Amino acid sequence: MTLRLLAIPVVLVSSLSAGAARAGDENATLTAEILALDGKVFDAYNRCDLKTFGNFFSPSVEFYHETGGATFDRKTVVASTKKYICHKVRREPIAASLKVYPIKNFGAVEEGEHRFCQIESGTCEGIAKFLIIWRKRAGGWQITRVVSYGHRTLTEGEK
Repeated sequence: MTLRLLAIPVVLVSSLSAGAARAGDENATLTAEILALDGKVFDAYNRCDLKTFGNFFSPSVEFYHETGGATFDRKTVVASTKKYICHKVRREPIAASLKVYPIKNFGAVEEGEHRFCQIESGTCEGIAKFLIIWRKRAGGWQITRVVSYGHRTLTEGEK
């Protein structure tokens, strides 16, 4: 009887450990997938490939920018990128800050920091935090929400 009671916690801990390992593997796969998509989105952003860039966004994307305000559709996001970003600014992610978390039955949330560099001068002066909500559908992943906040000037050590 005592041996059976001791076996229950061992089986329970083993099951939880196996579940945690599977969750870790799934999160690692999800993280790799989302960060690869992030790279593609912002490669298009940096090259001003607006068609490719726009295709990553849901038609009804919500984009909240701390200083620029809110937009509620893909056309406006793409138009703003063309007006304010194209051939002026380059985005560089801060790799150590990037994190991805699953959203059950929906997709994922990506958070991190990125810095912005002036193309003409090559200097990197600004940094900001971001949050991106990704939705997974049969046709692939789309960005449904973006929050860009915490904009500030880079310190000398961050440049």
